[in-house]
Amino acid sequence: MAEMVIAVYRPKPGKEAELMELAREHVPFLRRLGLASDRPCLAMRAKDGAIVEVFEWRDGAVEKAHSHPEVQAMWARYGEVCEYSPIADLAEAKHPFSDFEPLDF
Repeated sequence: MAEMVIAVYRPKPGKEAELMELAREHVPFLRRLGLASDRPCLAMRAKDGAIVEVFEWRDGAVEKAHSHPEVQAMWARYGEVCEYSPIADLAEAKHPFSDFEPLDF
């Protein structure tokens, strides 16, 4: 069964541009590996600068990603430029109609 995921990336100080670069290539990279579906991905920025990404994993892909060396290498790069955060930590998540700045990837 495919899964939708909402990921929140908080840039480390001075790493905003590097995070944006990674975020731009993330889902296309996962698609090339057959891990993310062709369903359109959404990317947006919260008022505090966090990047929010919504995409769909293919059936069984989450488990494959956790053992795929190329995915692990990309996730290590993410670890250098951001912290992962739960969506509930965003101020926008406390409102019934959350609004974000759209990002075009």
